[in-house]
Amino acid sequence: MADHSPLLPDRHPQGDFFVCDILDAAPKGDVGSMEHPIFSLSTKPDTRPRRYEHNNITIEIKPSTDGLATVHDRDVLIYCISSLIKGMNEGKEPQQVIHFQAADLLKATNRMTTGRGYALLKAAMERLAGTRISTNITTGGQEIFETFGLIERARIVRETRDGRMQEVEVKLSDWVFNAIRAQEVLTLSREYFRLRKPLERRVYELARKHCGRQKEWRVSMEVLQKKCGSGSTLREFRRLMAAIAKEDAEYNHMPDYRIRIDEQRDHLVATSRGTVGPEGGGEVNIPPLDPEVYDMARSAAPGWDVRMIEAEWRDWASEVPRNPEMAFLGFCKKWFERRGRP
Repeated sequence: MADHSPLLPDRHPQGDFFVCDILDAAPKGDVGSMEHPIFSLSTKPDTRPRRYEHNNITIEIKPSTDGLATVHDRDVLIYCISSLIKGMNEGKEPQQVIHFQAADLLKATNRMTTGRGYALLKAAMERLAGTRISTNITTGGQEIFETFGLIERARIVRETRDGRMQEVEVKLSDWVFNAIRAQEVLTLSREYFRLRKPLERRVYELARKHCGRQKEWRVSMEVLQKKCGSGSTLREFRRLMAAIAKEDAEYNHMPDYRIRIDEQRDHLVATSRGTVGPEGGGEVNIPPLDPEVYDMARSAAPGWDVRMIEAEWRDWASEVPRNPEMAFLGFCKKWFERRGRP
């Protein structure tokens, strides 16, 4: 990559990186942060309350005194969600309270591991806990009003003498945790964490959700501005998007999608680079299972065709589990818990 690349440097090129499964933060359908701009694009404290309406669903986002959670703060959620999905692929039961080493998060999300990196992580967790979301969700013909945070709380379990975090404990909100258990996730490119501008990250998220594996996705600049949550004028927003498209034409730096502007129609056009696999990672090549596991699978999901469940599991898995047999049994157990006997 050229020295003038718009991407951040790859700060930890030798580090192992798990398959990064991102939460599609919508508890129902397309509602949530992949559809609506819950996270602020600002790099300065953003204390503007927001209100959005979509298909008769209202979403209000209220900041704390620290400001709204930012697009870069989302890294904390991505890391937590990715870790839980990885565990689920290995047959583990997800837990709402997650423990991790702060250094692992910083390395996995391409952040600095300096004192400033730890200070920024602490501030991110404070904004995530302080930002409140209120929405009316219609289920079964009833409208339910709910208020929740992005994370319920965060706690530093151990700190070094110089004040750097070591062990961190985060309790995810019910809203986020329920979406994880429902497997409402999309896989992000690792290069997402090298995108420097918050607007670039937001455009990638929207392209990932709306374009997916399709050849192309178009959206008007007016609608895109609303989806991004930009506080700029439409004229300034067009200028910012034109700059991103120009850089992408020169450096091909946007992950998974080429970004260009159709000036005649005043549209952004995202074109797939062909690098996104099937939803759920259907191209993962899991080796054949031990024949003895099928009897245990029949006990875990009585009455079901376990070979059919295996096909569903292989299509869903986003990476090769460390213990495929245990992961498959865990999937069978969850299958039966959700569906009961056929």
